[in-house]
Amino acid sequence: MTSTTRKRAEALGLTLCLALCLALGVSGADAAELSLPPGAQQSFSTVQSPGAYALPTGPWQNGTLPVERVEGRVEVAAWHIPGNADTPFQLAKPMRDALVANGFEILLDCRSRACGGFDFRFATLVLPAPEMFVDLTDFHFVSAMSGDQGAVSILTSRDARSGYVQIIRAGGSVTGIRPSAKPATVAPTAEVQGIAEQLDSLGHVILDDLVFRTGSTALGDGRFASLDAIAAYLAQNPSRTILFVGHTDATGSLEANRSVSLRRAQAAVTYLRERHNTPPRQIGAQGAGYLAPVASNLTPEGREVNRRVEAVLISTE
Repeated sequence: MTSTTRKRAEALGLTLCLALCLALGVSGADAAELSLPPGAQQSFSTVQSPGAYALPTGPWQNGTLPVERVEGRVEVAAWHIPGNADTPFQLAKPMRDALVANGFEILLDCRSRACGGFDFRFATLVLPAPEMFVDLTDFHFVSAMSGDQGAVSILTSRDARSGYVQIIRAGGSVTGIRPSAKPATVAPTAEVQGIAEQLDSLGHVILDDLVFRTGSTALGDGRFASLDAIAAYLAQNPSRTILFVGHTDATGSLEANRSVSLRRAQAAVTYLRERHNTPPRQIGAQGAGYLAPVASNLTPEGREVNRRVEAVLISTE
């Protein structure tokens, strides 16, 4: 048996062991309080006392997962949140921030690929479906430690309709968990409403605030309201998919312009991934070069208008 296979088998064995431990305990004195989104429904809870948990302290690298063994009371619990549109990062962030505010040191804070993807998922303790669902390309993991409050790990993911949260608390005076009293959604801004209306009615929208010089593919370091609005639209509609299509003016060859236009579209995808943690299944990029102008290329003004990125709604439901 290879080392990797052995580690995965050991992780699965620990999962099954905990699943068979049916005694439900009561947490010690609460310190930080982790707020789950409204509508969170607990799908699993088990306690092992005394127990031990291998807390991940770094990403999977070179065939190993760095861990710190934490002994004491170990509680494993999971929730699913039907109808929730938050990304895994958005699900994890309020709980991570609460841990930091209450003196925890964040040891690991990573998204799927940065964590180690498939290898990370199967090297650490994760409850099996249906109690916990993990999209191997779209999950977020946080581990934290406090000298007197013990260790906490948070794993979040989602499918097309629901969010999923797994929390493991080990040792010390572990934290309390409660559903959030905050409203599930906020009223969409005019920018979000405008983007949503055009996408739903026309199937596409030109992103006017993305301005490119001839040959340029860089967005810059600022915020872009149109991309922020599309991120909100996709978060509110997790089953929908947007294709960013880049366009150029007619300066240069078609091959060169297709390459430039693709990189412009990819810049929009990168923005949504890095700023909003938008799931990769919801966004893509293509380059059309100069084949679909919206103005004449005979004038500087027309060429400027043609250098653009459009968002195209490619969902059919």
